[in-house]
Amino acid sequence: MRDQRIRVLVAKPGLDGHDRGAKVIARALRDAGMEVIYTGLRQTPEMIVNAALQEDVQVIGLSILSGAHNTIVPRVMELLKERHMDDVLVLVGGIVPDEDAANLKRLGVAAVFQPGSSLEEIVEFIRHSVPQTA
Repeated sequence: MRDQRIRVLVAKPGLDGHDRGAKVIARALRDAGMEVIYTGLRQTPEMIVNAALQEDVQVIGLSILSGAHNTIVPRVMELLKERHMDDVLVLVGGIVPDEDAANLKRLGVAAVFQPGSSLEEIVEFIRHSVPQTA
C-alpha cells in the first residue's frame, strides 16, 4: 500500500548546471509533508521517467533554466505515455516564455511555474491536483 504522503520526483534535465532553485523547491515540498526524490543534475528524459517509475511518484517536477524545455519536456511526456504513466502530474519550473508554456500545457504538462512563482503556490497546486487516497 502506498504511503499517504504525496511522492514527488524533482529533476534537473539537460546540461543546465544550476540546481539551487530545484533544491529550494525540494526542501519546500518536504517541509510541506511531501516525500521528495531529487535526481540531481544532468538527467536525461529516460533517466527521469525510469526513476519516476521505480519510485512510484505521483508528481514529476522538472527544473529547466537552459532553454531546452521544448526538446526535453515533449520527450518526457512521450516516455510517460509509452509506459502508461498518464496519471503522473508533470510540472515545469524555470525560465519558460509564455508562448512555450502554453505549448507545454497542450502536451499535458499540468502547470508551468515561471520566475516569481511562490513556494506556497507550488505546494498548493500539487496538493489540489493530486488525488488523496484513504
